[in-house]
Amino acid sequence: MNDVFKDWEARVAALWRQVDAITPEQLVAQADALAAERPVDDPVALFERACARDTAGLEAEAEPLYRAALASERLDPYRQARASIQLGSTLRLLGQLEESESLVSAQLQRYEDAAYGNALYDETRATLALTYLVQGRAVEAACLALTTLAPHLSRYNRSVAGNAAEILKSTALESSWS
Repeated sequence: MNDVFKDWEARVAALWRQVDAITPEQLVAQADALAAERPVDDPVALFERACARDTAGLEAEAEPLYRAALASERLDPYRQARASIQLGSTLRLLGQLEESESLVSAQLQRYEDAAYGNALYDETRATLALTYLVQGRAVEAACLALTTLAPHLSRYNRSVAGNAAEILKSTALESSWS
């Protein structure tokens, strides 16, 4: 990573640190100004522009930017996971539930490759649970959320995970995540 990009990333990070102190319009304008310093097809700049719009409540404007960043196939795994999660959430908010589920499920499949790592794995599962909930699949959403939470509990880890799996099984639901 060169010094120019490191400096740019530091300025992007500084923008996000002040997000609560500026208006959504200022956030978008400042993100766009920073992105303009990068090549027009730079996936990280596209991603940051999408994030700013998403944060500003401009999901319809964020969607094509997330798509372009992901389509480049040049995001590092962490940003790729973030972009998938955030686009999945954006699609859910836009009512595109099947595509949200498909995108987030595809992200979960990436974690099966040990070389990919597991950054944001639980966050990906939480996003899928939210999509299930909006789809009217409350039992599956709750079971996914509970099995995601179980390893982080101080006690009853196996019981919570086991009960969630049993509930899912008893309702004869199939899941892509279990």
